[in-house]
Amino acid sequence: MSRRHAAEKREILPDAKFGDRVISKFMNNLMVDGKKSVAERIVYNAFDRVEDKLKKAPVEVFHEALDNIKPNLEVRSRRVGGATYQVPMEVRQERGTAMALRWLVSFSRARNGRSMSQKLAGELMDAA
Repeated sequence: MSRRHAAEKREILPDAKFGDRVISKFMNNLMVDGKKSVAERIVYNAFDRVEDKLKKAPVEVFHEALDNIKPNLEVRSRRVGGATYQVPMEVRQERGTAMALRWLVSFSRARNGRSMSQKLAGELMDAA
């Protein structure tokens, strides 16, 4: 980590189908070994399943699920004197979104199901 200046944020292009940057970020999180087309197919298949089951727009369900699992507080270690305390602090917007995306991917992978798109669709519907 550089001491001179903070790293600049990279601009992420929106996804092709819905034009949403958060979905594109989610695909990048889901991607394994640089296989973006596979990640896109998984996400779009999961969105189709969600739309079939809930009869709602899948992007709305996705954002609702993210808002439900996004943390408001987290504990951070603060060293005061010789002791280390766990101090609750508010989570920044970008960090909360990143944590929610990461959790959604990890819990989808751990879920029982046939394909990743089925597992992801189930996790999205449960979170929403």
